[in-house]
Amino acid sequence: MSTGTSTSTETGQEVEFAAPRADDLAALLLAKDRPARPGALAASLTFGWRAMLKIKHVPEQLFDVTAFPIMMVLMYTYLFGGALAGSVSAYIQFLLPGILVMSVVMITMYTGVSVNTDIVKGVFDRFRTLPIWRPAPMVGYLLGDVVRYLIASAVMLSVGLVIGYRPAGGVVGVLLGVALLLVFSFAFSWVWTMFGLLLRSEKSVMGVSMMVIFPLTFLSNVFVDPRTMPGWLQAFVDNNPVTHLATAVRELMAGDWPAADITWTLGWSVALVAVFGAVTMRLYNRR
Repeated sequence: MSTGTSTSTETGQEVEFAAPRADDLAALLLAKDRPARPGALAASLTFGWRAMLKIKHVPEQLFDVTAFPIMMVLMYTYLFGGALAGSVSAYIQFLLPGILVMSVVMITMYTGVSVNTDIVKGVFDRFRTLPIWRPAPMVGYLLGDVVRYLIASAVMLSVGLVIGYRPAGGVVGVLLGVALLLVFSFAFSWVWTMFGLLLRSEKSVMGVSMMVIFPLTFLSNVFVDPRTMPGWLQAFVDNNPVTHLATAVRELMAGDWPAADITWTLGWSVALVAVFGAVTMRLYNRR
């Protein structure tokens, strides 16, 4: 056993002490049980809470789910209402579910921006070293964004009710429509997590996301009935996943049960998670 000396500050005398042995330190460290490794759900919820804390410290992030939806509802209702339906009150019944779908689908791209920002700052390197379920950071981003989608939905429905929207399906129909929208948006967000890992800057993620989202949302039945469109365009619109989603949400809020469109929407959701979720995790593990 090695020894050493130290000078006492009180007496000024040197005091001899024994240096600890490696075996003693090992026994001390191994004497206590290690804390249990967090499960997949706990780790994902923790990262989801992290996303909420980011909103708390930077509340301007809620601009796109508050002011933007209000602007979209008022602008398109009063801009197209008289021309397309004869009155604002008639058009808002058709438009609001569609514009709700459009707005929530558009803000899903911010998931990819958040992922890319953390990569550029080096935060993701730290996440990869943690003893947690590998997909937890990704799932956490998506769970945090679900809250943003709920806020946007609540804001738009409130504005719609003020200007004359009356869902015939009542509270149950509205809740079912919003629930289906959240399921699809969660699945669709995996597309942007993939781009967040692939591209080098958040501006690139925004640019590519816009190129994908704008055709999907505008070339749909969000604003008008596709029966008035040319045949070649109508074929694309009828097979657009956003069209199926908008129709399903619209009919659910109207009190109907569009089984075919609900099935298509859920099928698209499963396919998006299966394809882009797998690609995202492969990129994440190899990065």
